[in-house]
Amino acid sequence: MAHPTAPRRLPRRPALPRALAAAAAVLVAALLGGCGSGGSGGGAQSAAPSASGGASFPVTVAPQNGRVTLGHRPERVVSLSPTATEDLYAVGAGKQVVAVDADSDRPANAPVTSLSGLTPNIEAIAKYRPDLVVASQDSGGLVSGLRKLGVPVLIEPAAATVDDAYAQIDQLGRATGHGQQAARTVAGMKSQIAATVKRAGAHHTGLTYYWELGAAPYYSATSSTFVGQLASLFGLKNIADRADKASDGGYPQLSQEYIVSARPQLIFLTDGGPSDGGQSPRTVAARPGWSGVPAVRERQVFGLDSDVASRWGPRLPQLVAGIAGAVERAEAR
Repeated sequence: MAHPTAPRRLPRRPALPRALAAAAAVLVAALLGGCGSGGSGGGAQSAAPSASGGASFPVTVAPQNGRVTLGHRPERVVSLSPTATEDLYAVGAGKQVVAVDADSDRPANAPVTSLSGLTPNIEAIAKYRPDLVVASQDSGGLVSGLRKLGVPVLIEPAAATVDDAYAQIDQLGRATGHGQQAARTVAGMKSQIAATVKRAGAHHTGLTYYWELGAAPYYSATSSTFVGQLASLFGLKNIADRADKASDGGYPQLSQEYIVSARPQLIFLTDGGPSDGGQSPRTVAARPGWSGVPAVRERQVFGLDSDVASRWGPRLPQLVAGIAGAVERAEAR
C-alpha cells in the first residue's frame, strides 16, 4: 500500500458493479442471521470476556474516521487493505477474516476475493455478512454506506511514521480481541529493527541516496516520508529533499537531469522489478547519461521487494533489513 500521495497501483481485477438498492435485502438477511452490528460512536455494553485470551468488549478505537465502538468480538472481518490484512493475521485474527481484497496476496491462505479497496462495492462487501470492515481509505462512501447497514468500519491509511504503523497494529489487535498478541508483535518488530540498525553501525552516515518509486516519470520519496524516515535511521541523505515542494507531499517528480547531477551513492528501486514491468540495476545502468552516477558506477543499485517497501505492517523489519544490506555492501566496497 503506497502512501496516499504517492503513485498508486491499479487493482488487479475490476470491482463488481454497484447495486446499493439491493443492500437493504442483504441487511435484513444479515440481521436475521445474527450478524453483529457495532458502529461508530456506538453505546457502551457491559464488558464480557471473549474467547480470545481474556479480551473484553465493548472496545473503542480511534482510526482515521473517528471513534468506533465494537460491542462484541468481530467474527466476520473483511479487509480491503493489503497492509491491514497482514496486520490482522500477525495479531492472530486470521481465523476471523472471511474476505480480503484482490491485492491482499499475503499470507497465502488469506481468502482473496475480487473486492476492491479503491473502488469498494457496498453490496459485494455486505454479501460476506461482515461485523467489521477494515480499509485504507473511505472511497465511494464506504463508511457511510456500511454504517447504514450497521457494519463498523476502521479506516487505517498508510502510516505516516513508524509509530503510526505500530499504533495501527495495536488498534487492530484490540478491535479483534487480540490486544496482547498485537503488543507482542510490535515489541518483536521494534527489537528486530533496533538490532538491525545497531548491527549496521554508523560508518555509512552521510551517504546520499535516491529512492525510486517509478520511472518515466521519476517519482521519489523524501526524508519526510515513511520510507525516508527509515533511511534516516542509517544516517543517509536524500537527494530528493532539495527538489520537494509543498504541493508534492513528500513525493516529488524528478527529472533525469536532476538525479544525474545529484550523483547519488545509493539507488533503491521499489517498483517490482522487470517481471512486473519495473526497473532493475541493469535497466538503470542502461539509461542514457546514468553511467557516471556513483551508485551506478559502483554497482550500488538495489531492488527492494515492492510489497515490503509499500506495506508498512509486520514485515517492516524486512524493509529495514533491506536498507541495511545495501549500506553494508556500500561500506564493503
